[in-house]
Amino acid sequence: MKYSKFVFASALIASVTITSCSNDNDDQATSYTVPTNYSFERNGATTVEFSGQTNRILMLEELGNVIKTAATNGTVADLTVLQNMYTNTNNPFSEAFLNTSGKQLKNKTAASTDYFELNLGGGSITESTAVQASFESQLLLSNQASQGPNASAGVAGVYLDGSSSRLFAPNGLEPQQVLLKGMMGAVFLDQIVNNYLSVNKLDEASNRLNNSNKIVATGQSYTTMEHAWDEAYGYVYGADNVSGITAAKFWSSYINQVDADADFNTLKSDIELAFRTGRAAIIANDYTTRDAQIDIIKSKLALVPAVRAVYYLQDGKAKLVTDNGAKAFHALSEAYGFIISLRYTNKPGTNSPYFSKTEVDAMLASMVSGNNGLWDIDTLGAKLDTISTQIATKFGFTVAQAATVN
Repeated sequence: MKYSKFVFASALIASVTITSCSNDNDDQATSYTVPTNYSFERNGATTVEFSGQTNRILMLEELGNVIKTAATNGTVADLTVLQNMYTNTNNPFSEAFLNTSGKQLKNKTAASTDYFELNLGGGSITESTAVQASFESQLLLSNQASQGPNASAGVAGVYLDGSSSRLFAPNGLEPQQVLLKGMMGAVFLDQIVNNYLSVNKLDEASNRLNNSNKIVATGQSYTTMEHAWDEAYGYVYGADNVSGITAAKFWSSYINQVDADADFNTLKSDIELAFRTGRAAIIANDYTTRDAQIDIIKSKLALVPAVRAVYYLQDGKAKLVTDNGAKAFHALSEAYGFIISLRYTNKPGTNSPYFSKTEVDAMLASMVSGNNGLWDIDTLGAKLDTISTQIATKFGFTVAQAATVN
């Protein structure tokens, strides 16, 4: 697959003019305009840069595609190749610029400033190491399933999903989907809300003073604070306009899917406006408005894995009755991954996730409890309903509202 160099995403939404009295340099009201797209310049040069985030999105896409191809073609998902892709060693990617980027997925897995460096939100370095190991176990499961017989209760292998094949672990989970959706949380979401949009990160050391005085980073056109905000943006929209990529836009794609439902149809515009407003506020030294946008982004982004988790729980439950097991288990594996992502949300005003690690682990364990995990179909439906209600209640929507998102 070929990718061109990335360009910046734009959201054609009406501009907003803000008048603020929170300028850090004085008490005078400051008026500034929020642009209609995510485009910011200084002295005629763009100040927006998030290539590292785009690279990691493309890395995760290719990692997932290697597993998918092995299932489809009946070949072995080479464990060494998968491990090399996770750590970006030994030139594992099809694009040279990814291999030489100096970026990788592993060292950004459960690695945020707030949760895993400052140990807020119940996080710790010990947990970070365990999370990385859990994703590496999905690589091993993919490798084992690709060499196995037909998947069955307690047996890893290939399971025919209509006209295509998927790889499943002994408990019925699909490692590829657990990996993709889980890492959307443990890498992308964690970095967005617990790292780059953390006030601890934005304002660390002399960042705030330098931003107020427009002292740019060495050799760059942007301030350190501006760049941190852009990196958060890049983990959502960094692959939206990359030539050659069609499906794996990850958070951007799922924002669109949730927004397509009438019950959540301001989600996309709310998130895009908050990103643009916060960036404009940083330029204007309006840190009060900046911080208000952080809260909007945190709350709105958290809604995405919550809604999608409930949707896939209910979709999988329905397919246990109406479709073959592979389709049901595929949906439930997506739900499982999105539930993992809930641990990396950040509820405004708390610096803690909407669901604690203990709560998330309990939901995950419930899904695969019993002797055969998802294969215990007769007892699965009630567990799926309980988890669906638990998530929906926490976020203030109904199971029925989430289940209508297609």
